[in-house]
Amino acid sequence: MQDTLTALVAKAQPEFAALTTRPEFEAAKARYVGPNGELTALMKQMGTVPKDQRPALGKLINETKTRLQSLLDAALAQIETAELRAQLGPAVDPTLPSPDFGPGTYHPLTLVREEMCRILRKVGFTVADGPEVETEYYCFDALNTPADHPARDAQDTFYLPETARFANVAKKTPEEKYLLRTHTSSVQIRTMLKGEPPIRIVSPGRVYRRDTTDATHSANFHQLECLYVDQNVTVRDLKALLDYIFASLLGKDTKTRFRPHYFGYTEPSFEVDLTATHLPKVKKPWIEIGGCGMVDPTVFADVGYDPEVWSGYAFGMGLERLAMLLYGIDDIRYFYQNDVRFLKQFA
Repeated sequence: MQDTLTALVAKAQPEFAALTTRPEFEAAKARYVGPNGELTALMKQMGTVPKDQRPALGKLINETKTRLQSLLDAALAQIETAELRAQLGPAVDPTLPSPDFGPGTYHPLTLVREEMCRILRKVGFTVADGPEVETEYYCFDALNTPADHPARDAQDTFYLPETARFANVAKKTPEEKYLLRTHTSSVQIRTMLKGEPPIRIVSPGRVYRRDTTDATHSANFHQLECLYVDQNVTVRDLKALLDYIFASLLGKDTKTRFRPHYFGYTEPSFEVDLTATHLPKVKKPWIEIGGCGMVDPTVFADVGYDPEVWSGYAFGMGLERLAMLLYGIDDIRYFYQNDVRFLKQFA
């Protein structure tokens, strides 16, 4: 029996080594260790072997089975390697230069952000930045947003777990929560707390809200907000700046108008509309583009500014909205799909 088992392994070794496909592998496996295989047939003869010889024979059969299994494993690994090599194609020479796919391009949102910052730098604004993870104080409390305001509801704001800790974002009180900022107005609060007026900043950045994604909404998007604080700042200064910005960005035919509105951060507050019928795909005579107003004295008092001395305005708008107007894009989701065919249009 020992000679038969040894011969079985010697026979299987070259046969398994020559296997190149999975069907061949399965067929060979069945011939040797399948229900009707040669090793299985030998195992069935154990009943005819004297009892005193069965332990030794059982050990030989197990050793043969283990040896055949190792040969099968090696054959399968060889087949899998060949299949992977076929999928990958010919070997790549890493010393060769890479194919030239052409120059890269800026994302349309980057183009609009940089153009807006360039326009505002020309009239004295500097770019300010802040963390995307914020606390309730900077995002809501300091902006005169009461605790029961709908914007602070978990259905509108992304709150982080209470166990979360961020070394570079300090809380004002232990009870307040961390959250993903819902607007870049928090940058304005941080800037005012750092120094005295006059202040003239623009703060572009990514913000987050619990919006259902569709053609005009996204759970994450980009805002650009401005803050100007000085003595004797008026609504007329605000209107003049907005007229200048949109005429510079969208063309001299662009005009703006104010509609009364309410924001906790500003008083009085306005929605800003603009005329843009000279732009592609724009049919309405007036389009809502953002919000603005004069900074509420309560906000100044909270950051240590004397509202009797200082006044200022603030406004904000979505960069996606501006890019859609400027380039005639009709679906906000295009900005986040990383489709090269879309992005190449802005080369």
